[in-house]
This record gives sequence, C-alpha cells and structure tokens, in this order.
Amino acid sequence: MHLVVLFGPPAAGKMTVGQELARRTGYKLFHNHMSIEPVLDVFDFGTPSFNRLTRQLRADVIKESVVAGLPGLIFTLVLALDLDEDTSGVADLVAPVVDAGERVDFVELVAPLEICLAREGTENRLRHKRYKTDVDWATAHNQEMHEKHRFNTEGDFPLDFPHSVVENVGSSPSDTAVKIIDLLGPVGIAGGSSGGGP
Repeated sequence: MHLVVLFGPPAAGKMTVGQELARRTGYKLFHNHMSIEPVLDVFDFGTPSFNRLTRQLRADVIKESVVAGLPGLIFTLVLALDLDEDTSGVADLVAPVVDAGERVDFVELVAPLEICLAREGTENRLRHKRYKTDVDWATAHNQEMHEKHRFNTEGDFPLDFPHSVVENVGSSPSDTAVKIIDLLGPVGIAGGSSGGGP
C-alpha cells in the first residue's frame, strides 16, 4: 500500500486537494475530519477522550488499510511541527505501513494565513466539517492556531520520510493534485505504487 500524508495549516486545502488526488489515483481518501466529526457527537473538541478516540480511529484505519491490501490511502492532517507529540504521533500512525515495507510520502501544502482564513465558510469545507459551520468561530480559531503553532516546515522537516512541498495558492485543486502526482512519480492503481519504505 502507498500512504500519502497531506499536511499543512488549517484550511490549506488538504481535503479538497485530497479529493482530487483520490479521483485521479483511485486511492481512498481518509481526511482528518472523518475521525473528528463522529467523536464530537459525544466528546468536546480537545478533551482527553476526544484526543484518544480520534488518534485511535486514525491508527486503526491506517493499520486496516495495510491489512486489507488497499493500493493506496490519502490521509490528511494538521501537523504542529513545534510539538514533539505531533511529530512522534504521526510517525507512530504510519508505522504499520513502514513495517509492512510499503511506501510512505509526506506532501506539505503551503498557503499564507490570509488565504487559509478566506477559505473558512466555503461550501466544500462546510459540507464535510460540521463543527466549522460557525464561520466566525472557525476563522478566529484558525487565526489562534496559526499564532500558537508552526504548520509549515520552511525547509526543516523533522521526520525521516520522503517529503514534497506544494504551494496551494492560485491553482485549482485539480491542478494541485497533478503537481503532487508529478512530484511523486508513477502512483495510482494504474501506475503501480507498492514497495519501498522511507
């Protein structure tokens, strides 16, 4: 299985680009809100129970994707690069893929803060991210997160995996997905993607 980890700031376009990437490769998309939204019905965002359950759900889906022999999985997340628990946590998440001798690629989406803030409230975002429907709150929360954490590497990637950087400004999601495919080489169900860990 080929695991593509799309990471970047909140509202950098990870899910939307991931949707296009899935369409072009035939890989399955597991965007981070697929683990967030169900848990929010029971536990508040950021509580210990919420954090444990979302982390466990993500780990289980990635592990089962290897067991099931999926050709590929696209996983999106916000990665706070200044927090050791975030970087070590994502390394733990992808470990089943590495242990199986399969391929893992990290793709970083870059977008400036003003673009990320402007994307709050867009139709696709609201359709898949229920807790973002209060756009004023979501915009303020996004701003606060940017002030607290570093979401782009700026040349300093702390993990020992293949890492590509793609600017996601001024291009359609489809064009950005094509850029990613060009960077990664032959990918997708037709292109073949098995083998070769980091």
